[in-house]
Amino acid sequence: MKQRDIWLVDLNPVKGSQQQGVRPVVIVSGNAMNDHLGVGIACPLSSKINNYTGCLMITKDHVNGLENDSEIITFQIRTISKERLVLKLGEISKEQLLAIKEGLNEILTY
Repeated sequence: MKQRDIWLVDLNPVKGSQQQGVRPVVIVSGNAMNDHLGVGIACPLSSKINNYTGCLMITKDHVNGLENDSEIITFQIRTISKERLVLKLGEISKEQLLAIKEGLNEILTY
């Protein structure tokens, strides 16, 4: 698992209004953490596009491996165990990672 990877993960069980089920997430934690700990930090993706402020819309392509255009839901960021990883789908660009970080900063600031 590396920063910018998109993985299919099993987010169950969940509580409340957390994103649930087997779904894609993008890994946002740095590679030092990813390489040395049993967990990583990820933002889930949803094919239901709501255009939330601070969230990033990405178009499906052969690089990210997504089946649908999706929204990266930055306000649902969570730590996940590597045991939840099912399948690597692809990756996002460095520019998209920067946009996610900007969205996270906006959410954490306001």
